[in-house]
Amino acid sequence: MSKVSKQRKEALAKFDKSKIYSLSEAVDIVKQITYTKFDASVDLNIRLGVDPRKANQMVRGSVTLPHGTGKVVRVLVLCNPDKAQEALDAGADYVGLDEYIQKIKDGWTDIDVVITTPNIMPKVGALGRILGPRGLMPNPKTGTVTMEVGKAVQEVKAGKIDFKVDKYGIINCGVAKVSFSPEKIVDNAKELIQTVIKLKPAAAKGTYMKSVYISSTMSPGVQVDVKSVSN
Repeated sequence: MSKVSKQRKEALAKFDKSKIYSLSEAVDIVKQITYTKFDASVDLNIRLGVDPRKANQMVRGSVTLPHGTGKVVRVLVLCNPDKAQEALDAGADYVGLDEYIQKIKDGWTDIDVVITTPNIMPKVGALGRILGPRGLMPNPKTGTVTMEVGKAVQEVKAGKIDFKVDKYGIINCGVAKVSFSPEKIVDNAKELIQTVIKLKPAAAKGTYMKSVYISSTMSPGVQVDVKSVSN
């Protein structure tokens, strides 16, 4: 038996997969069943009762996590020279325009977030086939197309994340690192869940939030009682 299988067996023995736990209980379990040598990400998997194929049931948005994600976020700002210093002062990792557009066309995507201004979007639109599938395409709805580039950079660096329901009706987001205290993980997870609840489409019928699971990198998922965080 491989080492990974042995660890997974040990992890599964520490909780009941058929049971639904409160968020705080689930977080404690995830911390106990994480065996990675690196600082694993803590992920939320939220299954919604929506049909993402219908525009009036699409769920997408952004949320600023109270304690950040624990990740180093690499930010590219595509803008004219008059906005460059503002972006740099706010902590952007890369700032420019034509040279970075060409780099992206040549295959460079070593970035986590792209921010731009509305007047630059016609140029950025040509990068849709590259940035879109990677979740990097700037969007006004998530605050990444704005004239306030400095504010946008600061928010992203402080822990603002974007989320979007996939074609299966699932939102999957990293909300913390396993090294965070249980309280900080709970705060971050609760912030995301409550934000998703507020975005319930009027056209969504039946049960909106069908299930929530929390896990860390390579750990089993632990089901969370939605009622424990929805109030």
